[in-house]
Amino acid sequence: MRLLRVIPSISPATGGPIEALIQMQQGLGRLGIFLDVVSCDDPNSIYVKNTVLKRVNAVGPSQLGTYGFTPKLQPWLNENISAYDAMIVDGLWQYHSYSARKIAIIYQIPYFVYSHGMLDPYFNKAYPLKYFKKLLYWLLVERFVLKDAKAVIFTCEDEKLFARKSFVPYKANEAVSEFGYGLSDPPANGDHLAWQFLQKNPSLHNKRIVLFLSRIHEKKGCDLLLEAFARIVGGDEGLHLAMAGPDQNGWVEALKERAIVLGIDHKITWLGMLQGEDKWGAFYACEVFCLPSHQENFGIVVAEALGCGKPVLISDKVNIWHEIEVSQAGFVDEDTIEGTVLNLNRWLSLSKNEYDQMALRAKECFSDRFHIDKAANRLVEIICENTNNC
Repeated sequence: MRLLRVIPSISPATGGPIEALIQMQQGLGRLGIFLDVVSCDDPNSIYVKNTVLKRVNAVGPSQLGTYGFTPKLQPWLNENISAYDAMIVDGLWQYHSYSARKIAIIYQIPYFVYSHGMLDPYFNKAYPLKYFKKLLYWLLVERFVLKDAKAVIFTCEDEKLFARKSFVPYKANEAVSEFGYGLSDPPANGDHLAWQFLQKNPSLHNKRIVLFLSRIHEKKGCDLLLEAFARIVGGDEGLHLAMAGPDQNGWVEALKERAIVLGIDHKITWLGMLQGEDKWGAFYACEVFCLPSHQENFGIVVAEALGCGKPVLISDKVNIWHEIEVSQAGFVDEDTIEGTVLNLNRWLSLSKNEYDQMALRAKECFSDRFHIDKAANRLVEIICENTNNC
């Protein structure tokens, strides 16, 4: 089977879907399935040239801001689509999904859609002006992208249920991949990677590190974490907060100023975006991972932390919170300062034995629920259930 993934961008700064794509290409490859990629990126972009993805066709640069229009996408699809058994469309609200649907109808190629949480009603409430623009686009374009897809794939049950509440009319053949996006096992040399990371970041030596690793964005609850950390840290010089991730909206300076006001600026290290060994080193060096998001359809970084044997402190707006709670692989509470404080205090109250047991459960949770091989098999299952290509 040969599949084509249609995505606006493969830039690592865009977040979890890119890591999911890298992992899925590898997972499907082990099943003998080819997964090629077409994106609206500039082929001369550094991240395109340096990507670990195989068989990437960048047909940009894109135009019209975040809409990602490129006049080269439609001709490329016209010329190449016959080589594929099915298309997988990553994300909504941009030109690539409109173009993919159009080609699919012309050539009678089945296509599937990952919404990546973009139908969560949170966004309608958080950004009311954007909602009206999206509503118009929904009525004219996007609802047909979902309606004509062989299946719209959600990474958990909550994401599916939330999607039904965002826009009407809504019609989709829904499928849930209960293993999420899926991830490969983290690197096995965790001790070395942690040591290497600490050598680069000496301010973190001999600290009990609370790690935040995601985009620095309002929806991720970074401000909640700073406020909560200030309340629990007291005079404990051993506790330290590590904030890692790209500064998407220029928010970091305001957060740094708030940390000064809170008197915790000397207990926070700002790491910027981490990739490769630096990212894994941060996971292995931390004691817990914290993500108090206001909205998260899956949370790849949560699964990565679990794979490294790190308990997670998350909000109940991270849609895999059920799995974390059932597995007792961390603590879950509301996406508020108070909820984040409770999660931090629950972690701090653990004995060494209790912490070690939770760390073991974290690794088991990853293996049982989020491993890439299970996710890849589930994707193939969904495709086979909805096409005649298997």
